[in-house]
Amino acid sequence: MVPSLPYLRPSLAQLGGYTANPGHSGAAIGPTDRVDQLDTNESPYDLPLALKEKLAWSYCHHLHSNRYPDGSHSELKTELAAYVQEALGQGETLGVEHLTVGNGSDELIRSLVIATCVGGAGSVWVAEPTFSMYGVIAETLGVSVQRGTRSPHTFALDLDAAQAALESPASPPLRLLFVVHPNSPTANALTETELDWLRQVPEEILVVIDEAYFEFSQTTVVAEALTRPNWIVLRTFSKGFRLAGHRVGYGVANPGLIAALERVRLPYNLPSFAQAAAIVALQHRQDLLGCLSELRQERSTLAQALGQLPRFQVYPSAANFLFLQLRPEAGSPDAGSPKAGSPKSAPGATLAHICQHMAQRGSLIRHTGGGLRITVGSPEENQRTVDRLQAVMASLTP
Repeated sequence: MVPSLPYLRPSLAQLGGYTANPGHSGAAIGPTDRVDQLDTNESPYDLPLALKEKLAWSYCHHLHSNRYPDGSHSELKTELAAYVQEALGQGETLGVEHLTVGNGSDELIRSLVIATCVGGAGSVWVAEPTFSMYGVIAETLGVSVQRGTRSPHTFALDLDAAQAALESPASPPLRLLFVVHPNSPTANALTETELDWLRQVPEEILVVIDEAYFEFSQTTVVAEALTRPNWIVLRTFSKGFRLAGHRVGYGVANPGLIAALERVRLPYNLPSFAQAAAIVALQHRQDLLGCLSELRQERSTLAQALGQLPRFQVYPSAANFLFLQLRPEAGSPDAGSPKAGSPKSAPGATLAHICQHMAQRGSLIRHTGGGLRITVGSPEENQRTVDRLQAVMASLTP
């Protein structure tokens, strides 16, 4: 609850904000010394010790704590350009002028809202359920949010409703549109039909395609974004590159848009050590990303095991997590798919109960979007998740 302080914006009291992962201290953990953190879509694997030692050496010998970090991110952008180019092939050439770097993707999202919508210049469109920070950041900046819907069965965008939002006169007008590829928490990638719709969005509306899970999906629209003046692709080092603790994100777009974002970002926004970690990760990407094939296999194994639990519907995933919902025939009055666009609707209490009891057994999972989102962990973590979920479900009263 925001305190009653006369200098605060009145609307601040109505803002929910984002509930960050509290870690072990914030969870009702039971009598176990092993906690599997499968609620925030991080990699289950830390950086290899050799890379940590290399970073420690760099910190001691190359980084100067009394100096500001490189505000231009020049070395990091050079390494990034080479990495992103690998997925483009020979058709397009990408340079540092196509890149902007942020303190996590959250800072980039904030910069995009500032650049397009603040001061009554525009509003934001999202299709729920999706990553909540788009709406949270917009609302904290006093920007209105239009909320679209998705199919309750496939989680595809409701394109008829989305097109109606584009065509409806609004004050302020729609200026910024966010989609995730693949979406969180539902794990579905954009379809060709959805991409076709995005291609016809008017140029006065900026289309943001968040590819936070690109390393797992291996599906990207970067090449097309380079040719479209109103598209930008966001990515992060927090997932496949194992650097969630360093908060590094980046955006890829045409140079004109990148130049505008550079004008609104904070100076020295990325600490020296975070830049060093991202550079080392990129230089050793073959080693770091080598575990992705194992995680994709574990995703399939985990999905198959969870699919054996009769009360759950497990959805296909192109990311590093799975999305589950209770089946309508589960016998619970709040079971089944949520009403489209209402992530806080059913199944509600039953899913909250499951999350609580999973935490007590040592597995942290996320109740969001009308279902359960479970990060793919190591083989041992995944097996414990299945065993614990089986036990929790057996304890529920039919």
